[in-house]
Amino acid sequence: MDTTGNINNDILTIALVVVMAIILLAAWTVLRAVRTMVRVTMPQVLAEEKAAKEAKLARRSEGRSWWHKLMGLRPMSEEKDLVIDHEYDGIKELDNPVPAWFNGMFYASMAFAIVYLCVYHVLGWGMNQDQEYEHEMALADQARQEWLAQSANNIDENTVTVDLTPETVAAGQAIFAQNCIACHGGQGEGGIGPNLADDYWLHGGEVGDVFRTVKYGVLDKGMVPWEQSLTPAQLAEVTNYIISLRGTNPPSAKEPQGDKVEYQELSAALEGDGAM
Repeated sequence: MDTTGNINNDILTIALVVVMAIILLAAWTVLRAVRTMVRVTMPQVLAEEKAAKEAKLARRSEGRSWWHKLMGLRPMSEEKDLVIDHEYDGIKELDNPVPAWFNGMFYASMAFAIVYLCVYHVLGWGMNQDQEYEHEMALADQARQEWLAQSANNIDENTVTVDLTPETVAAGQAIFAQNCIACHGGQGEGGIGPNLADDYWLHGGEVGDVFRTVKYGVLDKGMVPWEQSLTPAQLAEVTNYIISLRGTNPPSAKEPQGDKVEYQELSAALEGDGAM
């Protein structure tokens, strides 16, 4: 994973937080300076505002329920005290306070934003969108592999298909080299067992027939069953490797045995794959 980009993002995030803090500090300093100037130059105005605020607070505290406090409601009798001293075309504006629930949500959202910024972008405790995508893709790939493994282990002689992809043929070749060379030769030319590279078969040459022969064996001919030693997926791989030997004409091939098989579906698969 490229950590350079993450480090740069962290540096930019920290710089942004520092700049925001400086701006807030500057705004607070300017506000304090303005209040100081007003207090020095217009003490009477401040005194009147303070008295008005105290009067408003006193009125608010009289007979107000928790619901009124939560919703910021004022009785109609106090509407004249809420009128702001300006109008336009006969329209006046009331100085209604912001409801407490709205202020609560606003400050809570600010706190959440700060926590989110620290957790996901400053401290790196949580996964960002790219990391979440990679994590979900890894889980999906794991589930896919499990499904493929389960599907592969459900293969039998009735469902096996011709698969001459390089991966399947290579896997089948490894199994063949480990278990089958002693009887059938390194290139399927035959030995103790029959030639697997010609068109003649003792027990059928279609892919399902070959799978069945490998799986259950032919005990009276010395062919052992491999269903207890190989998984269904491995049986399908070695079967497809045997299919891929068709027409390779290895040297010192054993004479044909059995009946010649015309496998049209297999021929089409070999022509389409262009292998072997």
